[in-house]
Amino acid sequence: MRARQSIRDIEAGGDVASVFLIGAASLQQSRNGPYWRLELRDATGRVEAKIWSPLSTAFSDLEPGRMAEVEGRAALYRDQIQVTINALRLLEPDEQNVLPLADFLPASPRPPADMLAELEALCQRVLTHEPWQRFALAALRDEALRAALLKAPAAKSIHHAYVGGLLEHTLSVAGLCLRFADHYPQLDRQTLFAAAIFHDIGKLEEMSGGLANDYTDAGRLLGHIVQGLLRLEPFLAASGLEPELALHFRHLIASHHGELEYGAARLPATPEAFALHYADNVDAKIAQCQSLFPARDETAATPGMEWSPWQNLLERHLCRAPRTPEPAWPEPPLAEPPSPEPALAEPSRTEPELPKPSFLPDVAPEPAVSEPAVSEPAHDAPPWEEPVVPESSLPEPASPEPPQAEPSRTEPSLTESPSPEPALPEPVWQETPAPDEPEPKLRTPARAAAREDDQCSLL
Repeated sequence: MRARQSIRDIEAGGDVASVFLIGAASLQQSRNGPYWRLELRDATGRVEAKIWSPLSTAFSDLEPGRMAEVEGRAALYRDQIQVTINALRLLEPDEQNVLPLADFLPASPRPPADMLAELEALCQRVLTHEPWQRFALAALRDEALRAALLKAPAAKSIHHAYVGGLLEHTLSVAGLCLRFADHYPQLDRQTLFAAAIFHDIGKLEEMSGGLANDYTDAGRLLGHIVQGLLRLEPFLAASGLEPELALHFRHLIASHHGELEYGAARLPATPEAFALHYADNVDAKIAQCQSLFPARDETAATPGMEWSPWQNLLERHLCRAPRTPEPAWPEPPLAEPPSPEPALAEPSRTEPELPKPSFLPDVAPEPAVSEPAVSEPAHDAPPWEEPVVPESSLPEPASPEPPQAEPSRTEPSLTESPSPEPALPEPVWQETPAPDEPEPKLRTPARAAAREDDQCSLL
C-alpha cells in the first residue's frame, strides 16, 4: 500500500495515489455510458472524482463509508479540482480497521469534552431560573445524548462538517445570542440562550455521523427541527417550566431557519426568534467561508483577492479579501515594570514659587491687611487726606466766655449747628492710588462727628 497523500496536497495536473474515504457515491449516465461520481475525503478536505466508462462497469456498488486505494490524475473543471480515477480498489474490513480514523475524519481543533464542559458551565451561569437550568442540565447529562453530542458534526458538508462540529457551532451561536441580549436588554436572555444550545440537537438523529456521515431515514422524512422538538419534549415536561416559556422555546426551535423554503416550520414571530435565526445563519456562513480557504500565514506577504470555486447553494463565488495591515507597534511600556517616579506619583506639598507674569507691573508687596487704629490726623495734614468742610457750613463763633464756662462738647448749640450728616460731601470711590501716595480713608459716622467737635475747638 502506498504512502498516504492528503487531499490538501492534490494539485491540478498532478498524479493522485493514496487511500481515501468514499464520502458519497452515485451512478450516473453520460453519452459515453455510465459513470461513477464520487466524493473522496480525508481529514484535510474533500475532492470530487469520476470513474468513467468502461472502468465504471467494474463496480456494481460503491458504498459511502468505505475506504479505497485510488490512482488517477487531477485537473481543473469549472474552477474546481477534479480527479479522474484510473484504478480503484476497495479495502477489506481488516485493512480498514488498522488505519487511524483521525487521518480520514476531520475534527474540531478544540477537544469535544472541553467544549461540552464549557457549555454546562454557561448553563449554570446564564440560566438563573431554576426550571430552565434543570431542563438544560438534565438534557446535556443524558448518557445517550451526551455520547452522540461529543462526536456529532453540525452538517453533512456545508459548515462544521467534522467531529465535534455540532458542539463548536452550538457554543458559537450561544455566544452570539448572549451578545444580542447584552445589546438588546428587552430580549428574554434565558429563553434565547436555552434555544441556542438546543436549536440543532435534532441533528444527532438526522445525521448518521461516523465515516459515512449521511442522512438517516428519519432525518430525510422528518428533519432535525421536528426530531429536536421530539427529543427535548420529555426534558421539558420534567423541568416544571412555565407553559408560556416552554411554548416560546418550541417556537424558537421551529423557526430558527428563518424561511419556510429553507426548512423552517414557522416564520420567526418574536424578537428572540429573529435573534436566534440570524445568529445561526451568520455562524454557518462564516464557517463556510473559512472552510473554503486555507489558513492564512500572518507572517507572509498579504496576497490579493482570493476566490473560491462556484458555490451551488449560495449561487456565487466567495472571495477572501486582503486584510488591513496592522502596524508593528513596539512593546508597550506596561509590559515591563515601570521605573518609580516619586515626583509624579506623589507631588510635593510645598509648591515652588511661580514666576511673576510679564503683564503685571513691578510693585512692592503690600503689607498685611489690618484695620489701623482710629486716630485723628494732624491738623496740618495735606488737604487730599481729608475732605474739607466749606466755611459757610461752619457754625458762627461764640462770644468769649469765662474760662470756667467753656462750652461742653455736648451742648445742643454745638450739635445742632453743624450741617446734618447727609450734608457732608458724598465720598467718591476712586481707583487705587499709586503705592507711594497715602490712600484716603472713608470715615465712619462716629469719626466724622469727632472731627466736627475738633473743628469747633479751634474756633
